[in-house]
Amino acid sequence: MALNSLNVPTAAMDSPSNEALITYEVTRKDAKEKADHLTRTYGTNSVQYAIIDHGSIVVSGQVGKNDEKGQKPLTKDTMYGIGSTSKMFTTVAVMQLVDQGKIDLDTQVFKYIPKFTMKDERYKQITPRMLLNHSSGLNGSSLKDAFLFEDNDTYAHDTLLKQLAGQTLKADPGAYSVYCNDGFTLAEILVEHVSGMDFTSYIHRFITEPLGMANTETPLDSPNTAKMAGLYYPTYTGQLPNETVNVIGTGGIYSTAEDLARFSQIFTGEAEEVLSGNSAAAMAQDEYKTPLWPDDADNSIGYGLGWDSVDLFPFSEYGMKALTKGGDTQLYHSSLVVFPEQDMAAAVVTSGGVSTNAQLLANEILLQALKEKGRIAEFKPEKSYGTPVKADMPESVLQYSGIYGATSTTINIDITEGGVMSVTFEQLPNNPTQFYVYSADGTFRSADGNVMISFVKEENDRTYLWIRQYASLPGLGQTAVSVYNAEKLQPQDLPTKTIKAWNQRDGKKYYLLNEKYTSLVYLLLPPIQLNMSTQLPGYVLDKRITGPNTAVSELQIPGMNGRDLSGLTFFTHDGVEYLDQGGRILVNEDTVKPINFAKKSIVTIPSSGYAQWYTISDKDVGKIMKVNMSSNASFAVYDAKGTCIYFSVIGGKDQVELPAGGSIVFAGDAGTKFEISAQ
Repeated sequence: MALNSLNVPTAAMDSPSNEALITYEVTRKDAKEKADHLTRTYGTNSVQYAIIDHGSIVVSGQVGKNDEKGQKPLTKDTMYGIGSTSKMFTTVAVMQLVDQGKIDLDTQVFKYIPKFTMKDERYKQITPRMLLNHSSGLNGSSLKDAFLFEDNDTYAHDTLLKQLAGQTLKADPGAYSVYCNDGFTLAEILVEHVSGMDFTSYIHRFITEPLGMANTETPLDSPNTAKMAGLYYPTYTGQLPNETVNVIGTGGIYSTAEDLARFSQIFTGEAEEVLSGNSAAAMAQDEYKTPLWPDDADNSIGYGLGWDSVDLFPFSEYGMKALTKGGDTQLYHSSLVVFPEQDMAAAVVTSGGVSTNAQLLANEILLQALKEKGRIAEFKPEKSYGTPVKADMPESVLQYSGIYGATSTTINIDITEGGVMSVTFEQLPNNPTQFYVYSADGTFRSADGNVMISFVKEENDRTYLWIRQYASLPGLGQTAVSVYNAEKLQPQDLPTKTIKAWNQRDGKKYYLLNEKYTSLVYLLLPPIQLNMSTQLPGYVLDKRITGPNTAVSELQIPGMNGRDLSGLTFFTHDGVEYLDQGGRILVNEDTVKPINFAKKSIVTIPSSGYAQWYTISDKDVGKIMKVNMSSNASFAVYDAKGTCIYFSVIGGKDQVELPAGGSIVFAGDAGTKFEISAQ
């Protein structure tokens, strides 16, 4: 809708004198109430928010819990990890080098980074543009040792080229856009190669310093942890150490809501000394529109260069172009929403929660500010696809029944002749079945009218489950998605030898061996369980079994649901079978034995550096375990469900009671010794 159709006098909209009188009192009150609601209702520890208007920060605030003892109040300068919103800094850095003629978006990446090579010759077609619009065809996320507690080890960045050298692509470069973290770590390396500077130094010199972003740092700045927002995890008692994400250009920057608001000026024309208007505008083009993308619908996903969406719902309802980028680390979350034509933006950062909720809060406070300014007259009502009007279903629609796959998921779609579709998830057997009714327009609808589903056979001869959905969060507004949710998979027969090998692994737990001792993974990730698909013969999750020791994921789904594909490869060393899953090495539960507590037991990390796992025998349940170890080591204790009840990196006590049915892991550098006693 055009602005003038909203019956707001043009003079009132354009008059600087009128706008100078706006106090934003209503918006401030609304922002605080909604931020409070976010902390009380949606599992968020703390929230910080800011709105910038024509270069001035006009709304700023923070609410929630910071440190456990309540001695460090949250301030506007409290820093948060911004996760993937860091990708916008990487994109701006690349575009600055484009402005200088040092990078061409459509020249092959290997010409800038001679050491970039892959097993798949198609890698030579990858361009900087494809890294920034998620269409490179790279598999996804090489994040071993990337998420650490207060440890800025650069392993994940330093080894990316080596890891890519052993990989193949999942699609032709440029074929379609599917979210890809490795593309941005590679873009970070591109900036370093072309500029001759490390990425942290580069962004400070050319982005944060010119914009006066004094509270924006990376792990390599060794930020003062006292300035960081307090972190907590739902199943763990007590405050956590700070989280470092050591793929900086992908997700490792720390900032504040006010600093992110200052950063937004690059995209509103307020900071052309940092980036040209042409480059800022190029970033906001609809790069996602390849042949493999759903038809237009209200959406919050539609990639530009860096941006998650260049046409964010609900602002299209008001005739306004809005850009957004969100970010989620394990513990921090963020959202930046920018109106390039209104010269306004909002930023929200949180400890706990999810970036979608941060984005909804940013949307809501921006709408309130626009209303207070007179830019919009009324808030639009929430949308729906309407109550289904049941219709006779053509028999041809029955062909879409079957098993569909998305990353690490299989979905059973069952369509009856009467036009009722049921949806179940094999990995979530306790979730209720979802039902949809065939409607007169040829789609399936949910009873509440918020979901519309259809099936699309694309030019690549694959069939996709297309979901359009409006989702409302009480007190925080409505979001919309339109995505290819999954693609249809076909069962396959396997040779007897292959079936036998995989049946021996079916239902077994696998324990991670090669994460660094400071890794958050030891807190967050229970052992993974390998389950053969019962409804899709020849598959484990979304992965097609290709031999006795290998399975591959062959999904080609644009957007988010075909991201982070990794195969499974089993190998044997010294008589022990190991699993390699995208660079993470795991071992079968059958090799994990009960720990034997003598007067003083010694556990030593072997030359492989692999962590040592043990189970807890019934006779030791309830005993108090003490561990003596060096500083370059850690141990964690888990209950029968695999929930971490103690991780020494977090600390807080030097002994722990051993739980029934639990397990223990010892991690450290090769040769590290642990002296253990239990009584």
